[in-house]
Amino acid sequence: MQKTPFSFDVSVWEFFWPLMTGSTLVVAAPGAHRDPAQLIQVIAEENITTLHFVPSMLQAFLQDPAVADCTSLTRIVCSGEALQVDAQQQVFAKLPNAGLFNLYGPTEAAIDVTHWTCRDEGRDSVPIGQPIANLSTYILDNSLAPLPVGVIGELYLGGEGLARGYHRRPALTAERFVTSPFGDGQRLYRTGDLARYRADGVIEYAGRMDHQVKIRGLRIELGEIEARLAEH
Repeated sequence: MQKTPFSFDVSVWEFFWPLMTGSTLVVAAPGAHRDPAQLIQVIAEENITTLHFVPSMLQAFLQDPAVADCTSLTRIVCSGEALQVDAQQQVFAKLPNAGLFNLYGPTEAAIDVTHWTCRDEGRDSVPIGQPIANLSTYILDNSLAPLPVGVIGELYLGGEGLARGYHRRPALTAERFVTSPFGDGQRLYRTGDLARYRADGVIEYAGRMDHQVKIRGLRIELGEIEARLAEH
């Protein structure tokens, strides 16, 4: 199902993935992504198998009593916010035939960078997994030195998916896109996200370095709000 507004990067794979694989693409009505009851009706009528949710909207979707009728679902993809364990467990309980996949990736790195197939591990967080093909992840300290397993640092991204920079914002581009410290001639993107490696190489998200928050997948810079308020 294609339901994400086209101004969001997630809509790109919603549009093209079904067409690339010969599947039927069902386009939800405008605004339907905010209406769980309407989504459930379309899923049942069209036998939808695959759809994407921002985790906060997944929570709202799962609260509808009719969600158990969505038996055609085989794949639920989440990204845009941290996926909570509670939402994961609800999917397992209410939609046992649906696989749940947690993706991570900022717009600056071409939508998604890491992937994780959700399973009940008995942990208190859902990891963001490992990088997809042609992309790389690094957890570095303030000196751009790699950190060992279990130590929290800033998550850097590299590989083919990186953007060239920010349009007409050279200073911000220079701040966020830095030269790789590994002498390979690559650029790395500083995400501002904190993360750590587990012993098995899987990455766990650990929050933000700044005061940025996300509401329904939208980046909100609290510092910008504070600056505006201080003007009055």
